Amino acid sequence: MGNVAIIPARGGSKRIPQKNIRLFAGKPIIAYSIEAARQTQLFEKIIVSTDSDEIADVAVKYGAEVPFRRPAALSDEHTGTGVVVAHAVEWLREEGHAVTYVCSIYATAPLIRPEFIAHGYDALRQSSATSAFSVTSFPSPIFRALKVNPAGRLVMVWPEHMKTRSQDLPETYYDAGQFYWAEVDRFLKEKTFISKDAVPVILPRYLVQDIDTPEDWETAETMYRALYGK
Repeated sequence: MGNVAIIPARGGSKRIPQKNIRLFAGKPIIAYSIEAARQTQLFEKIIVSTDSDEIADVAVKYGAEVPFRRPAALSDEHTGTGVVVAHAVEWLREEGHAVTYVCSIYATAPLIRPEFIAHGYDALRQSSATSAFSVTSFPSPIFRALKVNPAGRLVMVWPEHMKTRSQDLPETYYDAGQFYWAEVDRFLKEKTFISKDAVPVILPRYLVQDIDTPEDWETAETMYRALYGK
């Protein structure tokens, strides 16, 4: 088996109930990730790792496989994605499947596009890096960031850049929270996609919206409708 996609999707979200299968612009939000993975035609298996029968039913309906239930020990809100994906890969290997590359795709990434997933695969292979994952640029230079001090006053985080021109500061990026590729043997040693040897897949900012709160959800739906008119 060359490539496998793993979509972590536990039940029990607190801030947004049933977050992974809540309707987003008319269909369960996890469906967007499954469909994007299928459209790449890169994966021999697209597996949803979940502890929820309800999530499993929705995942299968949209074309994913759910061959196991995630153990309770890996289903709390403190368990990281890397450990969950490592469990799925190790399960596949125990079942006799040879996995070379794994792509973890978040279940709540409705703006995801298959061409960027494919670009991540190409970037990983061409660079011989350990991992490749989606990032996007900060809209403003982070070196000009401000914070509120204990006295309630605004101060610069990096005062040495008070007079540095914005165009002279390096561009910086943050994790876009969409997909993460890795070469499996090296990934299983670190169990993290944000490895010491990672390459970026840079997404335009209009395709990136973290979804952690109801307000985030509304923002993402507004962005989706602006992009697709739905």
